[in-house]
Amino acid sequence: MDVTHATPRIRERIRAFVRHPVATFYAALEELPYDYPPALILLSDAAAGVVGIVASAQRAGYWPTPLPVLAMVLLFFSLPLFCLSGLLPHPISLGAAGLAAAAAFLLQPVPADFAPFVLVVAVGQVSAITSRRVSIAFGLVAVAELIGFVLAGPYEGLPMYCGGVVLGWLVGVMLQHQRRYLYQEREYQEIRAVRAADAERGRIAREVHDVIAHSLSVTLLHLTAARHSLQTDRDVDEAVAALTDAERLGRQAMADIRRTIGLLDARPAGSAPEPGLADFTDLVGDFVRAGLRVDYAATGEVAVVSPAVGLALYRIGQESLANVVKHAPDSTVRVRLGVDAALAELTVDNTLPARPTRTGRGMGLSGMRRRAELLGGRIVAGPRGTGWSVRVRFPLVPARLGVR
Repeated sequence: MDVTHATPRIRERIRAFVRHPVATFYAALEELPYDYPPALILLSDAAAGVVGIVASAQRAGYWPTPLPVLAMVLLFFSLPLFCLSGLLPHPISLGAAGLAAAAAFLLQPVPADFAPFVLVVAVGQVSAITSRRVSIAFGLVAVAELIGFVLAGPYEGLPMYCGGVVLGWLVGVMLQHQRRYLYQEREYQEIRAVRAADAERGRIAREVHDVIAHSLSVTLLHLTAARHSLQTDRDVDEAVAALTDAERLGRQAMADIRRTIGLLDARPAGSAPEPGLADFTDLVGDFVRAGLRVDYAATGEVAVVSPAVGLALYRIGQESLANVVKHAPDSTVRVRLGVDAALAELTVDNTLPARPTRTGRGMGLSGMRRRAELLGGRIVAGPRGTGWSVRVRFPLVPARLGVR
């Protein structure tokens, strides 16, 4: 991690957490890459908290020794660290913290101890975010720790505690399976959508063929009749009538073709190319002319950015500025676009009024996330300081730069 750039981010996260603790914490949970709902993560931490509180209460006779306090800190070490510094919780750190917390509790034995259930929760958390081989290894280490304390001290109920560890592992594995089935179902939905689109294109192609074949056939008949009238009978009126019918059918055919092909795309047809980073200045200018106060600056060479990434940055900036207009039209916006050899980054920060304008719950943020993730980027959106911030980064790997 680059300390020079990491320190300001940590300070910003801490300031945001102080001003908006709940919103910042929830936004941080949504940034976790494990694709579990924030509510499920909070439920897992609540289970660990209940176990830790009960185990600490059982050790009231040992006070003022700091071991229960140390155990509670270890139980809740990973998520606060991630929320304040952005350091991603790793299965090894989660597992080590769980083993250390259980050991801190078990060093002070009590009857009918609740502390071993710390390992149950820890094994469930680790098995939910890592491979089965790693989770099995961690489960065996947890059982070995339990056996060691049972052999060294007056602990009983080893089978029950070991069964709890196995149960925690099974719960984590079931969550893994549920997540994989969710991914599989998404893939199936995409396949069905592609097949449905192909079938619709085929239907439209057949309709276009029928329109063209029918219209051209009738038009050619009218043209043949007009030519025959002019060549043989010299009947100009009949030829004009035939040509008039041919013209009418041709115009009708063109209208039918335009209508049919228009079904392929609900947007108005146009020959203009898709926008990119070269058009970003014009985009900001449109919002400025509309009355939005924007402080815009760009650095780097936009030519190194691929068209796909450029389009994604353009659309994300467009959606971010549109959201500012909808929710905080009187705010001041700071837009920074930076491109170097390895990274393309866009930041849109705006102040928030005391009572922001709300126009309903849209799909803008989720759409920006999907657009960024499809191209390997990462987007962070949420409260920052006294305002709102949208930050998106795209790594510019050699393949995207056109280098082979």
